[in-house]
Amino acid sequence: MKKVMLVGKNGQVGRELAQRLIANKFDVLALDRQELDIAQGADVMRQVLEFNPNFIVNCAAYTAVDRAESEVEAAYQGNELGPKNLALAANECGAVLLHLSTDYVFSGTKEGSYLELDPVAPNSVYGASKLAGEKAIAESCRQHIILRTAWVFGAQGNNFVKTMLRLGRERDSLGVVDDQRGGPTYAGDIAAAIITIIQGIPLETFKGWGVYHFSGYPYVSWCGFASSIFAEAEKQGLLNSSPILTPLSSEQYPTPAERPKNSCLDGHKITQVFGVEPSNWSGALKQLANYSE
Repeated sequence: MKKVMLVGKNGQVGRELAQRLIANKFDVLALDRQELDIAQGADVMRQVLEFNPNFIVNCAAYTAVDRAESEVEAAYQGNELGPKNLALAANECGAVLLHLSTDYVFSGTKEGSYLELDPVAPNSVYGASKLAGEKAIAESCRQHIILRTAWVFGAQGNNFVKTMLRLGRERDSLGVVDDQRGGPTYAGDIAAAIITIIQGIPLETFKGWGVYHFSGYPYVSWCGFASSIFAEAEKQGLLNSSPILTPLSSEQYPTPAERPKNSCLDGHKITQVFGVEPSNWSGALKQLANYSE
């Protein structure tokens, strides 16, 4: 039986993954921040060596994208130092580290979807801190999988889908950014992809360590995604009518942190290596009743 240590069990992906790991009969140690602060290197090393896992999955991160512009140290503690501590501990006990990263490592100026080997150039402190974490892992742990994803949503936690459902009940009209495109990614699909990766790695012979992309398809703008959310909510009787949507430019909706205008991640590599298909975000919206707060 494979032993899996899950860090960040209370996040959107962490909650979904914890359920699936247990259902798939893994020997699981799932931890939240109160149980393990990954920025504390000695604590990380002690817990990892005590449990001696085959896999460590890091779903913990500093994710307050706009606050990171002023909370730089906290962002790097969570997104660089923490992953580095996990990588050092994984390397010490011979475990595989599977780490979640983000489309924000890219500038968003490329034409077409981003490949794993495309040049990185983050626009924000959040993106820069996540990139620093990727580099720290690559330097500290040979057996690593860095899984970049984008636009995560699900029934747990705060996300765009739940915000749109709330605003759809409160407003008759709504402006949503339309010049940023990406692949909305259902948290449950990320969890399922991680399970597939864990089950598909032959530890003695695997050589495909490194970066993989996994996100939703088809690509869509935030405004287009909102339109799909409202249409599905009406169909399911969660909204009497959809608000009128006004497409906005990024300049019309300024935020402290600059978002990539192109967050489209190419997922061919993960399909070729592990057989994982892109997240079916449209299918995930069929369960909108579970998202309502």
